[in-house]
Amino acid sequence: MFSIFEDGPEYKQRLKTPFTPPKTTLSEVHSIIPKHLHEKNTGKASLYVARDVFCAVAVYKLGWLIDPATQSLIQDYGLSSTIGVLTKWGLWALYWHWQGVILAGWWCMAHEAGHGTLSKYSWFNHIIGYSLHTFILVPYYAWRSTHHAHHKATMSVERDENFVPRTRTEYNLPAESTAQTSDYHEIFEETPIYTLVRMLLMQAIGWQYYLCTNAMGNPMYPPGTNHFQPSSPLFKPHERKGIVASNIGLAVMSSVLYLWTQKVGLHYFIKLYFVPYIVSGHSLALYVWLMSLCMAVGKSLDRDAHIPSPFRPNNRTLPQQTVDIPERRRRNCRSPPSRVGWALLLAQRLARPRRASPVLFNSILAANLTVNVDNQPEVTKILKQVLKDDYNYDSTNTFRALYRTFTQCCFIEDDGEIVFYKNKHGKAARVLAEDALKTEPKKVI
Repeated sequence: MFSIFEDGPEYKQRLKTPFTPPKTTLSEVHSIIPKHLHEKNTGKASLYVARDVFCAVAVYKLGWLIDPATQSLIQDYGLSSTIGVLTKWGLWALYWHWQGVILAGWWCMAHEAGHGTLSKYSWFNHIIGYSLHTFILVPYYAWRSTHHAHHKATMSVERDENFVPRTRTEYNLPAESTAQTSDYHEIFEETPIYTLVRMLLMQAIGWQYYLCTNAMGNPMYPPGTNHFQPSSPLFKPHERKGIVASNIGLAVMSSVLYLWTQKVGLHYFIKLYFVPYIVSGHSLALYVWLMSLCMAVGKSLDRDAHIPSPFRPNNRTLPQQTVDIPERRRRNCRSPPSRVGWALLLAQRLARPRRASPVLFNSILAANLTVNVDNQPEVTKILKQVLKDDYNYDSTNTFRALYRTFTQCCFIEDDGEIVFYKNKHGKAARVLAEDALKTEPKKVI
């Protein structure tokens, strides 16, 4: 009963195990993936898109029936007003949940299009990605640019784009040799209620805030950096036309929403579109935070204290950069041991193709090892064979894991080739093995 408040057994076991960098090379990974898994089926991808759109439209149509149906129950069938009101808002809650996760599925489908895994035709991928992302107010080309840059530097303190951990110096903490526990508490200590508020804010508007301010992005960018300004330092000069195209799409979609709101009323805009939009952002933020923030030491939403944070330039290969943190990405993508896993799993099956490969494989996408999105569950099975003990998994309840990241992943040290997040007491949850940095990788990427 109380297991939802406990860490998973896999997590606890890793805390007891000194960390050794994976020794798997990119060539080894490449060699075991059958060529037929790279073949893409545009027809099947089109069916997935059609299914996604059908699901959203069907749920939208059902949403229009909620108010008149519950009103009829009260007026025509003598249902008490109290029960009628409870029934109405219960149905709206169901609508918000399912439409939200379906739209999150749209986001994931567009994500695959951005990686080029839906079709061998780039124009098809761009049309699908641009259309789906624009409908849910995502700047497709702007996101695609920074997302690709992220995959090319996964877990790099200097070069990664997302969820780059802040260091001891950035928090103005004393040197580790002289720091007292009170020094850490002064900056990181907070009440559970305050932590909960921060979690709720991040889940509600974290995605939008990131797009507008580059929050938790790489600190090398100046204040005011965002995903909407074509001249933003996030983008290369040749990408600026795409940024303009994304902005035009968002402007058109915003205008459509405004005209539609004028027609149906603000209350139906909020109930039918805005709340599902926020819920989809919540699903995305949860999905990405737990997947990549441990990348930030995780880095992008896969944040966890027992997995090393971004590496610093030395001899790390691409697999070594990414194998360290696949467990949460794997768990949230496909595996449903968490209390919300079944809902996400069902929503993903309804709203988009299956995608199960760990962070390692997603980063390898940046190395042109793109595999048909429909084949990624099979690729995951293959990768597990070569990764062996380096393949991580965590059955910790999703909300417990989220709370853990807010309380355990506070900062990293300024020095060190491989570093771990430290908590509010200035302690790391895991240590490096004595010979962790002695073995040279077989192939440097």
